[in-house]
Amino acid sequence: MIERRPSRQGVEAASQRIGSEITRTPLLPVEIEGVKLWVKAECLQQGGSFKLRGATNRLMLMSAEERRRGVVAFSSGNHAQGVAIAAKKMGIAATIVMPADAPAVKRQATLAAGADIVDYDRRTESREEIGARLAAARGATLVPSFDDVDIIEGQGSTGVEIRDQLGGAPDKVLVCCGGGGLSAGIALALPEAEIVTVEPFGWDDMARSLEGGRIVPVAEDAPPTRCDALQTKLVSPLTFGPLTERGARGVAVTEDETAAAMAFAARSLRLVAEPGGAVALAAALTGKAGALTGRSVIVVSGGNVDPLVYAEILEGQATRARYS
Repeated sequence: MIERRPSRQGVEAASQRIGSEITRTPLLPVEIEGVKLWVKAECLQQGGSFKLRGATNRLMLMSAEERRRGVVAFSSGNHAQGVAIAAKKMGIAATIVMPADAPAVKRQATLAAGADIVDYDRRTESREEIGARLAAARGATLVPSFDDVDIIEGQGSTGVEIRDQLGGAPDKVLVCCGGGGLSAGIALALPEAEIVTVEPFGWDDMARSLEGGRIVPVAEDAPPTRCDALQTKLVSPLTFGPLTERGARGVAVTEDETAAAMAFAARSLRLVAEPGGAVALAAALTGKAGALTGRSVIVVSGGNVDPLVYAEILEGQATRARYS
């Protein structure tokens, strides 16, 4: 039996399927170093991130019997909200395995969408094992955050929109990367474009995997990061494959560079970007993604940040600007 793989045709079909259930997010102009670029504002998606796209596609393809039995997902928050919102629209019971230290804003929004939450300790427990156990016990469908063909193809609808809004394929797309579902989907949707994945320093396993030609995990002593949405310890062959085939490359940004990007998004775009959603913008601002042109696109992938953390970051950047 041939294993099913995500495809460009699947991305196009997913885009058509979910179009009426998601928000067509804007493509905003922004100037960086004298060059007019474009920002795909997925932080303005329902649920505050691109995750609704993949979740909606996956759930829409479930049978009536599967819907009756419910779904289980594991997530630090953005995928949780995407699944919870999609499930509520379709009348499906949803249970989310979420780290106990997930940002309160993400936890509250997941509960508000009607999902149940099961806590776990991300340092000592496996969310995959807990999710699989719950799904098996309940006969529910497990909905992974990135290691799933339908999820990847749904996320790829972001690239379809970019192409339509830009009036053709961009020359380069900078994409925030955790497990790689969004970047792989966009790579499939936009085969003509150069794809640059962006991750937090120390959590840049996709970048190192792409450079070395094989999947490598995040080191056990990875540094702490505010980019909770990008703390994936091992990417999937389903996401690594399309990115490798497209010749994608990856870069990493620091916590300070991410904070500066969040402040830039607020000041120049009036966008609230969470740390994990701002790393691609950080790569553009620092020049780490290489030369950019008027047909380059930066994906701001999420805006679910705790208000107190956000205020602290913006205040820190304002203080730094005053004394620099």
